[in-house]
Amino acid sequence: MDFKNGLGHQAIQDVMQNYPEIGEILNRYEIGCVTCKVGICLLKDVVSIHGLSKDDEAKIELEINNYLTNKGE
Repeated sequence: MDFKNGLGHQAIQDVMQNYPEIGEILNRYEIGCVTCKVGICLLKDVVSIHGLSKDDEAKIELEINNYLTNKGE
């Protein structure tokens, strides 16, 4: 997965702290990282380890990158 600004290589807890809307995107795909107390998984790994279809993975990648673009990042 290729997220803008190297976001895929950041811990999910840091991503959601800086971009809470990304947690909402993940929740729509039943990826429950928002409630995880550990939060050290990388964003790119969080998406890939949840057994989603390649189509859903691509949709998440697109939604997150579009969100970042709309924020001016």
